[in-house]
Amino acid sequence: MNNANIKLTECPRDAMQGLHNFVPTDVKAAYINLLLQVGFDTVDFGSFVSPKAIPQMRDTAEVLSKLDLSSTRSKLLAIIANYRGAEEACVFEEVFYLGYPFSISETFQRRNTNSSIADSFDTVKRVHELSLSKGKELLVYLSMGFGNPYGDEWNVDIVSQWTERLVDEGIKIIALSDTIGIATPEQISSVYIQLNQSFNKTEFGVHLHSTPTTWHEKVEAAYQSGCKRFDGALKGYGGCPMAKDELTGNIATENIIGYLAEQNALTGLNFDKLKEALDYSGRIFG
Repeated sequence: MNNANIKLTECPRDAMQGLHNFVPTDVKAAYINLLLQVGFDTVDFGSFVSPKAIPQMRDTAEVLSKLDLSSTRSKLLAIIANYRGAEEACVFEEVFYLGYPFSISETFQRRNTNSSIADSFDTVKRVHELSLSKGKELLVYLSMGFGNPYGDEWNVDIVSQWTERLVDEGIKIIALSDTIGIATPEQISSVYIQLNQSFNKTEFGVHLHSTPTTWHEKVEAAYQSGCKRFDGALKGYGGCPMAKDELTGNIATENIIGYLAEQNALTGLNFDKLKEALDYSGRIFG
């Protein structure tokens, strides 16, 4: 396959958001500043959400003020869960992407953003209009993109129908999210290939969660299906605190990097800074 333009997103926000002990602002900023020097396409650095819902991210604006963007190629992504959060994020010129989690599971959408699927789709439309007016790019995470553990109906056609509605609204980037790590390689391949063929002007990525023993087959399935946009978190920390009581971690970024390197599909990363970031992560995650 054509290995050009592989994009890696590092997700310290996802890794940190479920931690019970608050990570000091200066420690967060120092860690993210290291990540900005590695050469990732995007760094998912924080979120503009209710501090009651995600107390770990209550200092996102302060963290942002401490970031050094003078010598990085990475773009900053902030997660938002409603229109108000989008308004807050749009105040900051440094934020390039707004990331909105849109679930095709009614149960999970209510758990994650306290709204129905219908209301959340209206939010997508409003946030997209705001993004365009403020010069931001809206990235929609299609949560529960590979299955549903809550008993809500799920199949590839439902995924495709909601994707079509998002594309019709002008959404250009969609990350298919395996929020709780239940996707099989066969599901990843079938969903990704169908969407990529049906909506060939849309950029699809994958945000996969996994146990430590199943990451390789999932990354391989996505890559071999043509995926060029991958999310990860160093050392595989994190998960969605709104999903289940037991967090299934992110896929470790260093594992994704290792796999892509074997495919000769990576360029431009600073491996010295990557090692520094891996070492520093111990100060955050113990």
